[in-house]
Amino acid sequence: MNQADIKNIINESVNTLRSGGIILYPTDTIWGLGCDATNQEAVTRLMALKKRNDSRGFIILVDLPARIPSYVVDIPEMAWDLIELSDKPLTLVFDKGKNLAPSVYGEKGTIAIRVTRSKFCHQLISRFGRPIVSTSANICGSPFPENFEAIPQEIVSGVDYVVPKIIDTESTGKPSSIIALGKGNQIRIIRE
Repeated sequence: MNQADIKNIINESVNTLRSGGIILYPTDTIWGLGCDATNQEAVTRLMALKKRNDSRGFIILVDLPARIPSYVVDIPEMAWDLIELSDKPLTLVFDKGKNLAPSVYGEKGTIAIRVTRSKFCHQLISRFGRPIVSTSANICGSPFPENFEAIPQEIVSGVDYVVPKIIDTESTGKPSSIIALGKGNQIRIIRE
């Protein structure tokens, strides 16, 4: 696939996100459902598609570590080391988020953020200029899809734009590790 094709796919994805739509896209981990993480209406639509009505919040993807302060109230110093030293996709859960759609936050206002390692997602988020939700492309309670073929048809037909699966060259087929960071440099491993 050439750069012009990739640019067109990114443009289509960005246009969908800007209009409040939902995209189905490959991440650095698994195929995900995404929307503008600052748009509550889009997040509500995404929750309906997944049949999810709980308050666990969502992971959001950013393109660069430098974007994190825009969405986190207090960043423990160790967060920067964890991001830099991690050799696999890592989601960090911070105590309090800001500037995002209310349903993106977990209970007590926590926010889960991953700096994407996917070249495609990096370009997409950079071009979009805002973080995007990254949640597994499944119905709530069902197993996450390890590849595009495992995504339920109900999900594929329920989104506004499907990124062509030829773009998927970086997904690991496994969810990211998740570490919660607390005050005083406390760490809690949620998922290895």
